[in-house]
Amino acid sequence: MIIKNGWIVENNQLVKKDILIQDGFIKKAQDVLLDEDEEQIDATGCWVLPGAVDVHVHLREPGFSYKETIASGTKSAAKGGITEVCAMANLNPCPDSIKHLKVEQDLITKHAVVHVHPYCSLTKEEQGKELSDLENLCPHVIGISDDGVGVNHISLLEEAMRIALKKDQIIASHAEDDIDSKLPQGEYVAVRREIELAKKIGCRYHFCHLSTKESFAEIRQARKEGYTNITCEVSPHHLLLNESMIQDGNWKMNPPLRNEENRLATVEALLDGTASIIASDHAPHSEKEKLASYEACPNGIIGLETMLPLIYTHFIKTGKASYTDFLNWLVYNPIQIFGLPKRKLEPSYVADITILDITHFRAYQKEEILSLGKNTPFLNWELTGFAKYTILNGKVIWRS
Repeated sequence: MIIKNGWIVENNQLVKKDILIQDGFIKKAQDVLLDEDEEQIDATGCWVLPGAVDVHVHLREPGFSYKETIASGTKSAAKGGITEVCAMANLNPCPDSIKHLKVEQDLITKHAVVHVHPYCSLTKEEQGKELSDLENLCPHVIGISDDGVGVNHISLLEEAMRIALKKDQIIASHAEDDIDSKLPQGEYVAVRREIELAKKIGCRYHFCHLSTKESFAEIRQARKEGYTNITCEVSPHHLLLNESMIQDGNWKMNPPLRNEENRLATVEALLDGTASIIASDHAPHSEKEKLASYEACPNGIIGLETMLPLIYTHFIKTGKASYTDFLNWLVYNPIQIFGLPKRKLEPSYVADITILDITHFRAYQKEEILSLGKNTPFLNWELTGFAKYTILNGKVIWRS
């Protein structure tokens, strides 16, 4: 297979290169390749980049397959130009033991169309009372997380950190204090105490979907002090939306949308390097669930199909950030922080590749969504940077 006429990034500039793929790996990347015997993909007007990574995804299976399945969620990822996802543990059975993890792993093996790396839960059934079987689970998961709920049992969290340090495993925290949990202080109070604990123990510690200026100030200070083991991510909705825009249940998530001051602080944290990763927090629900009143409906929006075009349109196309920033946020930093297999558009690397149409704008429509969940506030947004092709192990898994 040859990818023809596409742009790749060199020294933060788009340059035209053809890419030859053989046996699932990149064989050549050079100005012009002329082998007519190969299948050809015309990437004219497109940016060709290593497959994107999303470290924060809820695939809902096992246990909640009316919301999403491994098959539908990973097809949605492929459509979004994402070749690798990390799947959160709020499932049934919850992956809190090797036996329960195997249920999820078997489904992944059978149905996934992109690479899926499961998290295990930090506590049994994410109840915050007793540790999961972390000693045995750590070698088989991408990280440890009770995402969806904060861990407020501090001695238990410290014990988990010590195991994570011993096993060189990462903890991904949903920082949420019991008191006033949905208010900004519900996040940053938990962030402050968890940072102090992570400094003390020294384990790799990652904060999910941060959204307040105080939280970012704490991360910024920790990293200034040299604690590079402490990292955080932000999500497209906290970068682009604020609480004044809320219309219905499709705008409800946890953490909730904040005020404009906190939205701008989230953007600042991304642009100044305080936040290392953009992750979707893809959280599908049924339409019936989301049609309930705002107060009664569950938290979460889908994001796998819109993450790349939203960030390309609002940060790269506008000149707020560079092509290299995009690659760092969505490819290289997730790989480095979570210890995933390295990838580059160079010979001998696996051919996991995303081809984004960066020439044409179009509106994102409900009818095109491949996720079982349709719960998104971004319907009808005019965007560019949608995936035209997604390639996994040298094979096309999505073409628009």
